[in-house]
Amino acid sequence: AVCSMGNSTSRLYSVLAKTLSSGAVSQHQDCLEQLDSARLDPLDPKDLLEECQIVLQKRPPRFQRNFVNLKKNTASNHRPIRVMQWNILAQALGEGKDNFVQCPMEALKWEERKCLILEEILAYKPDILCLQEVDHYFDTFEPLLSRLGYQCTFFPKPWSPCLDVEHNNGPDGCAIFFLKERFELINSANIRLTAMKLKTNQVAIAQTLKCHETGRLFCIAVTHLKARTGWERFRSAQGCDLLQNLKNITQGAKIPLIVCGDFNAEPTEEVYRDFSNSSLNLNSAYKLLSPDGQSEPPYTTWKIRPSGECRHTLDYIWYSQHALNVNSALGLLTEEQIGPNRLPSFNYPSDHLSLVCDFSFNQDPDRLL
Repeated sequence: AVCSMGNSTSRLYSVLAKTLSSGAVSQHQDCLEQLDSARLDPLDPKDLLEECQIVLQKRPPRFQRNFVNLKKNTASNHRPIRVMQWNILAQALGEGKDNFVQCPMEALKWEERKCLILEEILAYKPDILCLQEVDHYFDTFEPLLSRLGYQCTFFPKPWSPCLDVEHNNGPDGCAIFFLKERFELINSANIRLTAMKLKTNQVAIAQTLKCHETGRLFCIAVTHLKARTGWERFRSAQGCDLLQNLKNITQGAKIPLIVCGDFNAEPTEEVYRDFSNSSLNLNSAYKLLSPDGQSEPPYTTWKIRPSGECRHTLDYIWYSQHALNVNSALGLLTEEQIGPNRLPSFNYPSDHLSLVCDFSFNQDPDRLL
């Protein structure tokens, strides 16, 4: 029974290990009401992590990734802000459209794959979490993460490809989660991106937050641009539209900005150059892992499809380099860790790697561009 909820662990397991079936929102109102009441009870992340590990006990151990300290000799009296960016792979696409020819279907089972996703989130404890390809927002991520203290926002694609898949769980989209104990929401904008003055199927969320500890405002944005080769100009147009929206929201970069996303664009593409050269004075945080601080990682996604091996750098965390410092960044999985069958796998739940950075505010709050 999807809705059965006892006390403590059994109740938690009911939320964690079961999900509502396709298009179930209207058919399972009683369940949703029970999930609503469960959401009111705070959840200890250690309990959730323990539940995940019970579900995953037959899976191989997960990989160790270490943070690389990037902090220059700039003292800060405040806790850093940890931001996590991740395309988690929509369940409907993973099972129905993406054709990961070296990934066993057993590895894609949602009951276990969602625990891998949650385990990774719990391991890195982000203050702000930015996700793409979220198609289990209402039955998994929002109920659980809200009980962990996050404020949650979701914006689905207007014509999500997930809806073409039989037994889908609704449309996929972008989501932002931030810890209410650390931040106050000042403003939130759902943006449907345009290209050549036409509305597109890609979206973004931009939220202005106030940091309780410092009193500083900043904007966090998440997006997922159009995929596939041949759509480079389209992605560039979408990126320009997003930049214009962000210029308005940040009052021309007076408010510091962090932009997370799967841009579906290599660093050689025009949309990457548009962000690099924007008047918002953005830098890509993961460039700082390279020896010269000027090169992106060799890959953020690595998969095998019927057409062959796909190894690309598509995911980024952009930040206002005049106002923010990158204290550290999470190293990527090595080729040896990923293994010959690539991603996703029994060890790793998505075809994209998560990116995690710790940010601090520049100590001179009046310093502009």
